[in-house]
Amino acid sequence: MPLKLYRPDPSGLEPSAAIDEDYRTRLRVRRWRLPPLRNPEAQPVTPAAAVLFLGGLALLTFLILVAGYGAGFWH
Repeated sequence: MPLKLYRPDPSGLEPSAAIDEDYRTRLRVRRWRLPPLRNPEAQPVTPAAAVLFLGGLALLTFLILVAGYGAGFWH
């Protein structure tokens, strides 16, 4: 079965820069000229806020489990 999408470059290999600062540029095919990966809807969160949120969620889960065992819901 032939690969219809593969069209080799007749001029040979393309020279590339020695250092790519962004690892995503190495993942993309240069021929397609894809735009950079961005998410405009994402709101940046500070690491401290993320730790507080996840810690609070873990504490809430722990308290629900302790209350459930204390009330006899789980034996």
